[in-house]
Amino acid sequence: FFFIASSLLPKQTCTMIPARLTNMLQNTAGYYKPLFRSGSVKPLWHIMIATSVIMYTQNYIFNKGVHIQAARNEKKLALAEYYEKHGKSGGH
Repeated sequence: FFFIASSLLPKQTCTMIPARLTNMLQNTAGYYKPLFRSGSVKPLWHIMIATSVIMYTQNYIFNKGVHIQAARNEKKLALAEYYEKHGKSGGH
């Protein structure tokens, strides 16, 4: 994926991406290393929250998102057909 995306980006941006990733990795390691060594529970909570967010997002995008939208559109169409045949009663 990186090679495909890098061909679409300007040359300067392509050279900056690995440097930014390395910098981010060093900053993350610098933040979490003392917490792991001290036995803090904070890294565990961060990992659990990140995993939950990633899994929920993937589940919605790849499993539920398309199916839910299709079901809503089907219900909307069925309701429109019903109202067309039987009329819309006020307030019921």
